[in-house]
Amino acid sequence: MLDPRGRRRRDLPLAADINITNLVDVAFVLLIIFIITAPILQGGVEVQLPRGEAAPITTSEAVTVTVARDGIYMDRVPVTSLAELERLLDRQMAEKGTKRVYLRGDSAVAYGQVAAVFGVLQRLGVEDVGMVFEPVPRRRR
Repeated sequence: MLDPRGRRRRDLPLAADINITNLVDVAFVLLIIFIITAPILQGGVEVQLPRGEAAPITTSEAVTVTVARDGIYMDRVPVTSLAELERLLDRQMAEKGTKRVYLRGDSAVAYGQVAAVFGVLQRLGVEDVGMVFEPVPRRRR
């Protein structure tokens, strides 16, 4: 083959290597983003859960109600009254198609507040209430 000046050009082999540097850079950036955001997604309303023994929660279809020192929350959204909680729970359970509720009660909250939320759940006909608490560390033998 001739170049523009009319001289013969050497035929060089084509470099058919794939440059994966950019792909690796993007993969590492995504990994760092996921590492940083994962703990944030696990957050919610801060409560001091009582300790006990039970199986871990395995489903995300249930509605979570939290009775904290500073109020009641439904799926991390503050609720101003028990009547509003009843209305929101009814709508949320209809949307999710479930009658399962996980109840998270702060250990510093009076039993009467948790009992009032149980009353709301009973009026709504909730069939399955799961009490959420911190697992007791197992003793090594």
